[in-house]
Amino acid sequence: MRDFEQRYGRSANSVRLLAVSKQQSIEKIHEAAQAGVRDFGENYLQEAESKIAALASLGLCWHFIGPIQSNKTRMIAELFDWVHSIERDKIARRLSEQRPAGMPPLNVCVQVNLSGEKSKSGCTLQDVDALCDEIALLSGLKLRGLMAIPAPLDQLDEQRAAFAPLADRFQRLKRLHPGMDTLSIGMSNDFEAAIAEGSTQIRLGTAIFGARRA
Repeated sequence: MRDFEQRYGRSANSVRLLAVSKQQSIEKIHEAAQAGVRDFGENYLQEAESKIAALASLGLCWHFIGPIQSNKTRMIAELFDWVHSIERDKIARRLSEQRPAGMPPLNVCVQVNLSGEKSKSGCTLQDVDALCDEIALLSGLKLRGLMAIPAPLDQLDEQRAAFAPLADRFQRLKRLHPGMDTLSIGMSNDFEAAIAEGSTQIRLGTAIFGARRA
């Protein structure tokens, strides 16, 4: 990761690591935390709930990165520090209203569906500006950036081309919303391309934990 920062002219330590810990054991997460990892991403609320409780003494930062159902927003708002997968205003409003008063605003990213695949969550690139504008008005949320999971591609230049429109939109939105500082793109198979295009946070699972348990 640091080698790619240097290769593509990025500032040192400008890219943060988010360890995707879904379907990983509490013991493995604890080992990663002991090695210095502080940010962990979970896709499933019920699974995450027990992990967050078991590891509470470590002071970890928990990110919800999966699709959000309306009936899950209260628990997500209460348990997590970040949400990366907001795709519609209804969910944003519910998270804001249900964020406990004694907690800081929930850090959020808008998920964008770059490829238009029906199997993937996210708003369209055309709708992202309006959704960011709405989130910026919600007192229980803090708009931090954009997230995407593009279609899988093998070639570096193709991967960069897929990320480029979102990176451009992120730079434009930062001028409108100065608090935005997070471009959450890049996973195990494409994080070099993501760093080249300006990612500030890559999401790695297998590269950290090994294969998920069956």
